Amino acid sequence: MLLLRHSNFNFECGTDEAGRGCLAGPVTAAAVILPKDFKNSILNDSKQLSEKKRELLKPIIELESVTFSVAHVFQEEIDKINILNASILAMHKSIDSLDTPPEFIIVDGNKFKPYRDIPFETIIKGDSKYLSIAAASVLAKTYRDIYMNKIHEEFPMYNWKKNKGYPTKEHREAIKKYGITKYHRTSFRLLPEQLTLNL
Repeated sequence: MLLLRHSNFNFECGTDEAGRGCLAGPVTAAAVILPKDFKNSILNDSKQLSEKKRELLKPIIELESVTFSVAHVFQEEIDKINILNASILAMHKSIDSLDTPPEFIIVDGNKFKPYRDIPFETIIKGDSKYLSIAAASVLAKTYRDIYMNKIHEEFPMYNWKKNKGYPTKEHREAIKKYGITKYHRTSFRLLPEQLTLNL
């Protein structure tokens, strides 16, 4: 059973990201503040949910949250500042755009940088413990998927519609065959042997 609150603050924000381990596309983060009476029996860590359930939850979270926001940090920036910094930047950007500023922030994982002077707590596997982090994980994942489906149209040979930029065997075979695109993260090990890729 996921918990609603970690702190006693009214405006506690949960934040999480999606796409950290991908070879292409942005890292996407969401921030969500849920009302004190929020209940949902399906909501869980987005990795535990089917695509159908995530699609079902997305409008519910958007409608019932006090406020929510989603932010992308794109591959050029990831290559400049590294994926950990880019993930935290995406979370900060998503918190920036909330209509109601949070009084407390709970973060999935164990890495975060202070955001203004708002107290925060990092929680390992937070997306399977707290509803607001789970809600943020669902929004981050669904919005990133929408973006990957869109760029799939431009480069269908990588099948991002299916693999969403993750390092599947099929994605790596396509990189080997077609090279890389402007959406690939050049700071990542795109091919295990690196011999066939001249960056």
